[in-house]
Amino acid sequence: MKPSLQLKLSQQLALTPQLQQAIKLLQLSTLEMNQEIERYLLENPLLEREDEPDRENAYIGGGDGGESAGRETPAVREDGGEERTELSSTELEEDRWSQDSGSYGNPGRDREDDEGDAQDLQAATTSLREHLTWQLGLSQFSDRDRALIRFLIEALDDDGYLSASLEELLATIPAEFEVEQDDLEIALRQLQSLDPTGVAARSPQECLALQLKALPQTPTRDLALQVVQAHLELLAARDFNKIKKACACDDAALKAAHTLIVSLDPRPGARFAALDTRYIIPDVIVKRLRGKWTAQINPDAYPKLRINRLYAEILSKQRRGEGGMSSQLQEARWLIKNVQQRFDTIARVSQAIVDRQRQFFEHGEVAMRPLVLREIADLIGLHESTVSRVTSQKYMATPRGIFELKYFFGSHVSTDTGGACSATAIRALIKQLISAEDGKKPLSDSQISEILGQQGIVVARRTVAKYREALNIPPVNLRKTL
Repeated sequence: MKPSLQLKLSQQLALTPQLQQAIKLLQLSTLEMNQEIERYLLENPLLEREDEPDRENAYIGGGDGGESAGRETPAVREDGGEERTELSSTELEEDRWSQDSGSYGNPGRDREDDEGDAQDLQAATTSLREHLTWQLGLSQFSDRDRALIRFLIEALDDDGYLSASLEELLATIPAEFEVEQDDLEIALRQLQSLDPTGVAARSPQECLALQLKALPQTPTRDLALQVVQAHLELLAARDFNKIKKACACDDAALKAAHTLIVSLDPRPGARFAALDTRYIIPDVIVKRLRGKWTAQINPDAYPKLRINRLYAEILSKQRRGEGGMSSQLQEARWLIKNVQQRFDTIARVSQAIVDRQRQFFEHGEVAMRPLVLREIADLIGLHESTVSRVTSQKYMATPRGIFELKYFFGSHVSTDTGGACSATAIRALIKQLISAEDGKKPLSDSQISEILGQQGIVVARRTVAKYREALNIPPVNLRKTL
């Protein structure tokens, strides 16, 4: 045993910083990618957007970074400025898409729609507590009653229910205020008289009953109130025979009462809840051009970046590329190239999906064919993990709606002829069968399985139940109507 020197040759795969950045950008969503680009713009002074005003001091690409996201070639005027002589094909396509579908802009929108949106926004910004407090300020209640009502208002949940009991609320009030349970009962009745009707209810049954009591007295309203107060569980189970026997009514009267109950709002406070609106900017737009379905990158989702010409000229005059500015120039070129490569990969994968699923765009979900990631990966020469990153959190705008790219992939079910049927197509068939069924005799899962078997699609009853639950369709006993 003694120390010695040995020479050994080996090969290993190492991810360069540029490759790591490309992989990171590929798996990010459009929103996350824009946030990442904003971080680079703040940290790197050589990088800027093309839509910034100082265009004459810009150097669009060059060398490795010469392939920027922008495709426009501006014409130069005699005074040194720039002018656009014609629209690019991408902008023309975007304009046609806006005129055809109205998805990305509606220049013909009138003023009334804008006013309506402003009113909706104003209504959404008013909370339930603010709405009730405003009514309380206009009421003729005593100061003590107002204080107790405000106390109860603070105890309401987002749906407008009083989830805690009066005994629990009474225990939280200090004894020196000399508040009894009867005082809270009176304050609760006063609170329940405010708008929206049914607020401060302690159960769905009480909420519906409060709304029915506020309606004019009619035979239908009286029967609906009787059903809600005594037979709400039977109504939820669709056991209409027991309800008719207990209430001594016929089918027509029960149907009218049921229609009235369904029209009520079991969550009166939900309309005042804050709206969590999430907007999706599709990465790809699918259009039918000259008889062929084509996938194109959405220009609004494509960030247009460039390198600042002033800094680039300063660095080009240096003898050696030393210092932090040189590395920042290289990082800027990498980012521009990786962003372009990201969208090029998304375009290739999207076009491959569109070619495979063209029947879906023609006929809808019932024509969806089985598709797996490996099939697309082998078709365009990418790794399966790369296709998985591309299809995650990327969206495609089609004439049938906006879908995530992963939506077009799914498992398959064998058919009698030896072929395969997509699970998405089977769910669409189940939805069609249930929507066309007789409400008095709805189809069971076994009957749906038999009907699909007659069409050559072998699906077990448990599989039908799983697909039905995925569609949020209730079971057969809850779909029965009068």
